[in-house]
Amino acid sequence: MIAVHSLTKRFYGGGREILAVDHVSFAIPPGEVYGLLGPNGAGKTTTIRMVVGLLRPDGGYAEVSGFRTSDMPDEVKSRIGLVSSSTGLYPSLSVREMLLFFADLYRMEPAAAQASLARLSRVLQLADFLDRRCATLSTGQRQRATLARALIHDPPVILLDEPTRGLDVIGTQVVFDYIRHLRAEGKAVMVSTHRLDEAQRLCDRFGLLHRGQLRLEGPLDQLQSATGCQTLVEMFMQWNRA
Repeated sequence: MIAVHSLTKRFYGGGREILAVDHVSFAIPPGEVYGLLGPNGAGKTTTIRMVVGLLRPDGGYAEVSGFRTSDMPDEVKSRIGLVSSSTGLYPSLSVREMLLFFADLYRMEPAAAQASLARLSRVLQLADFLDRRCATLSTGQRQRATLARALIHDPPVILLDEPTRGLDVIGTQVVFDYIRHLRAEGKAVMVSTHRLDEAQRLCDRFGLLHRGQLRLEGPLDQLQSATGCQTLVEMFMQWNRA
């Protein structure tokens, strides 16, 4: 699971302080898809970077499967699969070579790596292009390969940062199917996005970030009761008008 406790991050520039993440706390148990939502600049990616251990917080801490990021970053990273819109593939490697390379980085035994590769090939329908170089893949195929890369070591926690950015309808549907598969496998899943209509279709529970603060948290019906709004878009528009 993921547990975030009063996570805080400040940046400095132009002679002023920017409080990018302001004492944010939430928890994601196994088998739940949690939407960390907000407009661009709300603090979503900064929060993810602190959870993964790529950015040191100025206050608070994050834990993954009981390991605190600041104390045991390698243990945390071995238990996380990260999918980002900026994630790249190695163009000269085939999909099979790339996935086995990452399995080796995670110190998987060869037999376990091959078994994981076979399972992901079935689940994500990789068979038709498994031995093609990544440089030759279509957008939808690239996205499947990227998703498989995050799952090759079978991590208990998956973080998806703007996973559908730049994708067409087919590529977006691949991501949706993937997230449903992760929920069924009992993974703790965090989806960070500003595409609120997509999140509303996918997530079990939501954390609404606005200007670095977690303004509301809970399942959709609870948020609707608290705000009087029916959609996540309406909730954010209400704050922007305030």
